[in-house]
Amino acid sequence: MDSSLILSNILNPPVLFFFLGMLAVFVQSDLEIPNPLPKLFSLYLLVAIGFKGGHELFESGLSPLIISTLIAAILMASIVPVYSFFILRIKLDNYNAAAIAATYGSISAVTFITASSLLDKIGIAYGGHMVAALALMESPAIVVGLILVRVFTKKQAELAADKDESSETPWGEVLREAFLNGSVLLLIGSLIIGVLTGGDGWSKVHLFVEKDLFYGALMFFLLDMGLVAARRIQDLRKTGMFLISFAILMPIANALIGIVIAKVIGMGQGDALLFSVLCASASYIAVPAAMRMTVPEANPSLYVSMALAITFPFNIVVGIPIYLQTIKLLGI
Repeated sequence: MDSSLILSNILNPPVLFFFLGMLAVFVQSDLEIPNPLPKLFSLYLLVAIGFKGGHELFESGLSPLIISTLIAAILMASIVPVYSFFILRIKLDNYNAAAIAATYGSISAVTFITASSLLDKIGIAYGGHMVAALALMESPAIVVGLILVRVFTKKQAELAADKDESSETPWGEVLREAFLNGSVLLLIGSLIIGVLTGGDGWSKVHLFVEKDLFYGALMFFLLDMGLVAARRIQDLRKTGMFLISFAILMPIANALIGIVIAKVIGMGQGDALLFSVLCASASYIAVPAAMRMTVPEANPSLYVSMALAITFPFNIVVGIPIYLQTIKLLGI
């Protein structure tokens, strides 16, 4: 393993700001980001990566490779929750197993952004269509997770005789939350706008969505994420080594599967890294929002803390360099 690659990733300013946020919590500093700002930074980052991805997709067009990549993204987002669920059922009930499985089947946009910033730093090109893959992978895991809950729990069958409407799954709300939640809608909308406006639109707003302003917003956002992650670590003391191990080993396994798929499809190094990172990341925004609404029996402190306090920092510090080195070793 090339230690310089890990060092290069750690010394990326946004990553260091993440650890500054964690340090602030550990030393009991009163540092905090005022409440409306993290949401604003999140919205800006989604607009920036969506619009830039749309522009690059406009420039490249739809090729067989891009179509294959998008199909592979949807398949991974649908399959990962299934085998994760059966692994988690070794120790957990169906509700918590399904919620965590959905979390690890979905993606983290910030992990994707961190990986793309590393590629920019070391000069490896990647395609704008990977933003479309990001958008497509967010929702399927939510639907699959809810299907797993309904299939493998007996509660629905036990209450069926009473015809209790409250026991029925609100599929309309589920699908709305999965496909029309704010982050997905903004990301897909920005992508489409980037495609429709083409070169003329890019010339008007590229200063707003490119590196300088983008990295400044990312630093503040990751600073806030560090604060939140450090507070969530305390929730994991009750989980034991099983879930902590899962939060590290499952991303590695999913990334390896993603790398193999990338090699079979014929992706370049940059696209292969981003695809493996999407496969390896875990959602701490869209999926928790959906699970709180539809699976209240699941414990949010488990799936949110695992994704945010363990998997996210593992990926941005160690995981991304490991995945890139593996890609290089396989000759992609």
